Amino acid sequence: MSRSLYPLATLGLILLLWGGSVWVFDIAPFILPSPLAVAKAIADNAGTLMPALAYTLGEVLLGFGLSVLVGGLIALAIVSSDLLDRSVYPLLVALQIVPKVAIAPLFAIWFGFGMLPKVLMAFLIAFFPMVINTAMGLRGIEVSKLHLARSMGASGLQTFFKIRLPHAMPSIFTGLKLSITSAMIGAIVGEFIGSDEGVGRILLVANGNMQTDLLFAGVVLLSLAGVVLFLAIEAIERATLSWHISQRSRDMVMA
Repeated sequence: MSRSLYPLATLGLILLLWGGSVWVFDIAPFILPSPLAVAKAIADNAGTLMPALAYTLGEVLLGFGLSVLVGGLIALAIVSSDLLDRSVYPLLVALQIVPKVAIAPLFAIWFGFGMLPKVLMAFLIAFFPMVINTAMGLRGIEVSKLHLARSMGASGLQTFFKIRLPHAMPSIFTGLKLSITSAMIGAIVGEFIGSDEGVGRILLVANGNMQTDLLFAGVVLLSLAGVVLFLAIEAIERATLSWHISQRSRDMVMA
């Protein structure tokens, strides 16, 4: 069996167990709807769910893009300067310790209930893994390679683009994959605090009305969207790093 079919087979088994449990134990639909009921809720509410999903994905992608831009620049600055490393890095760690959910109401007070506070929430949660992984990748190169480049007359930019950045790419892609999933969480948390649009608002309304099938429908769509975004970045990683040992060894294992 192809390696890619294993997760599909596992998903099919989970759906069978889920549907079988609902049928055998006669669980009420408002407690746990069957997979078929969830699929029906998605089809019946597609006109509401799809625009909401598009709105939420807009928040996710904006927050993710902001985290990549700002996080990458800060990571570069930290690696380039001992002063920034000693002064900024501890603050970033402290920021990561702060519970982000506690900040979401402040964003709603400061920026209202539009898209901006959700984008900022997605950025705030997605920012840290991007900075840490990028900085680790840029730092992780052997010093002997840098010394060799300098001894051969390479400039700082040449050393960065031809040695340090390619070496850091696997860690950067790890940060991208962690950030895109974190941005999804941040956008939904922001919508839970206060929003007129998005899947998070639908989840809140469905929960208040005991529409468990609609609630599951929203969760399923968000999960599928998250998986698609993750796989998109992974596909870009495979195409970009086809030369890297991490991808070549993976292809050998999957073959």
